[in-house]
Amino acid sequence: MRGEDLENRGGGGRGEVKSGRANNGSYPLPSPTNLIDDSETQWTSWLVPMFVVANIAVFLVVMYLNNCPKHNIPAGNCVAKFLGRFSFEPIKLNPLFGPSSATLERLGALEWTKVVQKHQGWRLLTCIWLHAGVIHLLANMVSLVFIGIRLEQQFGFVRIGVIYLFSGFGGSVLSSLFIRNNISVGASGALFGLLGAMLSELFTNWTIYTNKAAALITLLVIIVINLGLGILPHVDNYAHIGGFLTGFLLGFVLLPRPQFGYLVRANLHAGLPVKSKYKAYQYALWFISIVLLIVGFTVALVMLFRGENGNDHCHWCHYVTCVPTSRWNCDKN
Repeated sequence: MRGEDLENRGGGGRGEVKSGRANNGSYPLPSPTNLIDDSETQWTSWLVPMFVVANIAVFLVVMYLNNCPKHNIPAGNCVAKFLGRFSFEPIKLNPLFGPSSATLERLGALEWTKVVQKHQGWRLLTCIWLHAGVIHLLANMVSLVFIGIRLEQQFGFVRIGVIYLFSGFGGSVLSSLFIRNNISVGASGALFGLLGAMLSELFTNWTIYTNKAAALITLLVIIVINLGLGILPHVDNYAHIGGFLTGFLLGFVLLPRPQFGYLVRANLHAGLPVKSKYKAYQYALWFISIVLLIVGFTVALVMLFRGENGNDHCHWCHYVTCVPTSRWNCDKN
């Protein structure tokens, strides 16, 4: 789940209890039996493992710079003090076992004021490499390994890398349009983009899969559960949805498979017609998705950098990221 920060305000300053985006249970879809044996076209997955290593390395750098023992912390002592400067902030400030919100903000967390008013648009990308704590990092990286490696093996590092990065960016843009008072970090927008791409890949390559219904139901259940968790308080479901929609559209653009007849065209006798590489509906979905991506990103970025608040245009959208109950209240963003 991609989370917002949790703030405790007291005294004269701003107390910090921050959480970030974590995936919270994005498990891989069991690959349906493919009617085309593409065992000879499997790629070796190296980009997704590199993403995992990069995220862990960034977290270690953040913890080194955070240096909890150096802070004057009235709320309690650092956790795991034997780790020295890598020790965690007190549980009351960060229950995910990680750095302070001030450190995350300084190193590139997503924060509306800095993105729009201080023109630090680079935060829309840097935030997806930051994590609020060990628990947050572990949840996202396990999900990335299970989901990303399978996709990279089937479609190669270029296409999966593009989907991952653009989905993370799309999640950050939508989050910035609706959330102004909290910071946000984490890779779950990008992870939801991979889930979205899996769904559109199933649709666009529908005719070459067996067990279609089982595959579709399984994937939809995974997506619904993860989006459902996003309505809990302090979870940034806007990033989940923005990443998912971006990945879903990119899947139609980047992940269509050629027709079987096109793949075996070399074995056809001379004079026989060769099938088109893709079906007509695949071309139609490709074109529609390209248009929606261009229009969507253009409108969203113009609104964002003009300082518009998405909540002014959608008065019920705050329920998308948090539904109040008798057990908790939703902070107004």
